[in-house]
Amino acid sequence: MEKLPNLEYEYNALEPYIDEKTMKIHHTKHHQTYVDKLNIALEKYPELKEKSAEELIKDLNSIPEDIRTSVRNNGGGHLNHSFFWSILKKNVNFDGKIAKEIEKQFGSFEKFKEEFTNKALTLFGSGWTWLVLDGEKLEIINTSGHDSPLMYGKIPLLVLDVWEHSYYILYMWNRVEYIKNWWNVVNWGKVNDYFVKGK
Repeated sequence: MEKLPNLEYEYNALEPYIDEKTMKIHHTKHHQTYVDKLNIALEKYPELKEKSAEELIKDLNSIPEDIRTSVRNNGGGHLNHSFFWSILKKNVNFDGKIAKEIEKQFGSFEKFKEEFTNKALTLFGSGWTWLVLDGEKLEIINTSGHDSPLMYGKIPLLVLDVWEHSYYILYMWNRVEYIKNWWNVVNWGKVNDYFVKGK
């Protein structure tokens, strides 16, 4: 049985870059719905309730076919949002081993930021933009819907939710402005932790 994770900060903690109203709706309505629908899908298969959302998504092909799409969409939605909340925090410096690795592999933070931003801007429809670890290589990828890099054997380090519900109240159609401001709330300490753990 999956549960909605508590946030480690208040809903208004990311103002003015991500507004309180969006955070509250995003967490208590959108994310809660994914959790509820995942639990409903798993009701027919009690043995699957013992597994974490991460285990379910990593081994999607072993999920019974009648609930596989629901687990993919709702389990992925739950997992991706839980990860997204964890990498948000204001006023965290770009630092640590991940900073050195990004500068080494992308040439500079600015080049990385530009490439990541362009990737997010060119994502058609709803989805997520990620920095992942693939072996020793850092890679920027998009996933559609609620697909997770875990499905492809990649380790997520950083993610941006590019579904419209994540920014529409404050930014309306202006994805460019949302992405630009999101860089102010990246918790580089957490991203660094994920990188060190994934190496």
